[in-house]
Amino acid sequence: MLPTHTSTEERDVRVALLPVGSFEQHGPFLPLATDTVVACTVAAEIAEAHPVRLLPPVTISCSHEHAEWPGTVSISAATLHAVVRDVADSLRRAGVPKLVLVNGHGGNYVLGNVVQEAGGDMALFPGMDEWEEARAAAGMQTSGISDMHAGELETSILLHAHPELVRPGYERADHLADDRRHLLTAGMARYTASGVIGRPSLASAGKGRDALASLAGAFGHCLAVLDQQGQGARQGGDERQDAVDDGDGEALGGA
Repeated sequence: MLPTHTSTEERDVRVALLPVGSFEQHGPFLPLATDTVVACTVAAEIAEAHPVRLLPPVTISCSHEHAEWPGTVSISAATLHAVVRDVADSLRRAGVPKLVLVNGHGGNYVLGNVVQEAGGDMALFPGMDEWEEARAAAGMQTSGISDMHAGELETSILLHAHPELVRPGYERADHLADDRRHLLTAGMARYTASGVIGRPSLASAGKGRDALASLAGAFGHCLAVLDQQGQGARQGGDERQDAVDDGDGEALGGA
């Protein structure tokens, strides 16, 4: 749960979670905020199991391929990049040096570049491997390629965590379009009339529960890698500082 006031009870941690969602069409039965709900749900599961600080979400991101459906709103990749960097800088000044981007929208490609540039101070979670492991753990029948949007995975997570947000109709909304090679150029509308690419009819609350449990468990490795990077950075920083004190070192720089 997010804190509602400043308190000394707030956990002293080195890692914060920033859920990043989107505001885009998800067919006729899931809400525009589906990706944000998914990212927040995954982040909440992680925060229950690991020592992290949970932040409020980024709710609008890069959904340009969905622009032909009413309700979709986007910001530029450059803006999303800047927002994430600003959040990371603010956290660092407040004594939280590491940031994990819990991404719920596959179109946020720029987040990979933000992490790449952060020099070990950021991570992107879940990655493709963690999502596939979650699908397997939940017994999902649709592959990651086929289950692209408003399909078995997303519908299952919402049926488990927020069933009130799922409208009737997902049971009859299956649509597959595995060959989407021109998606970024032509947009989603070239491949689906309903906005759905996947098999939501296979969704269940139990699958959503098991997928979330898998993701929460998998986060432990991500946290360990971040901590190792931090230890290396601190050791390197100490060595550089000692060299500076001895008069023969280099100036310190931050990501």
